[in-house]
Amino acid sequence: MTELPDRRLLLVHAHPDDESINNGATMARYAAEGAHVTLVTCTLGERGEVIPPELRHLTGAALGAHRRGELAAALRELGVTDFRLLGGAGRYGDSGMMGIPDNEDPGCFWQADLDTAAGSLVEVILEVRPQVLVTYDDDGGYGHPDHIQAHRVAMRAVELADEQGHRIEKVYWNRVPRSVAEAAFARLQDELAALPFAKGASLADVPGVVDDERITTAVDGSAHAPAKAAAMRAHATQIEVAEPYFALSNELAQPLFTTEYYELVRGTAGPGETDLFAGVAGGAEEAS
Repeated sequence: MTELPDRRLLLVHAHPDDESINNGATMARYAAEGAHVTLVTCTLGERGEVIPPELRHLTGAALGAHRRGELAAALRELGVTDFRLLGGAGRYGDSGMMGIPDNEDPGCFWQADLDTAAGSLVEVILEVRPQVLVTYDDDGGYGHPDHIQAHRVAMRAVELADEQGHRIEKVYWNRVPRSVAEAAFARLQDELAALPFAKGASLADVPGVVDDERITTAVDGSAHAPAKAAAMRAHATQIEVAEPYFALSNELAQPLFTTEYYELVRGTAGPGETDLFAGVAGGAEEAS
């Protein structure tokens, strides 16, 4: 096996497009710096709502196949080459939004056996041996069943990897500080009328917003803002972009953040941490 770089980052996401929205600038930054960035996506988002009218005929497996192509294009924009589907292609299907009959489909990710799914992720962990893992909080950021399940699988895999000889040194959850979100939405309200796609805006639509004191780490990805925006545009079935804003199928505008924020839940963060690898073996030392 080819020797991997000293810094290795693993991200666990529920659907194609989640990686670009939540972590696109972070992924592009570390890929450009020579770190090994691995993305594991748990479903292909077969039940996602399609924005462009000319693509609305895509549903189910056909939509999943199309979204896999969108994901490949997005990762090219981010400079990321290591991508895995949890358990292999087609292993877990999109569960739909919480509380609908699709949640009961035995093939959907929400119904996955936790240790089986986590075991598939452990295989990736033992191969790549990341020092850092990024995923959602226990609410999945906004309550989507696949996001919640991705959190559960990732956190269980961290435990199982410990037992099998690889300790992930730092685990982060995706976050947005409330003050940053509120300031961004104040600017957005002034510019909303000029946006080509939005019918409104709602701070409640932003996943992972928490009080500022819970934020441990801010990764400045502003140098990679074009890559993040391009990656988001690649997910054309799901996202419309007009920098520095975007909208999903609900047509509610959101800020496109190029500094991305995290809460460290395993490991030690120094004050004002700006590097996910700060303090880990092979990682960069945090600047004072």
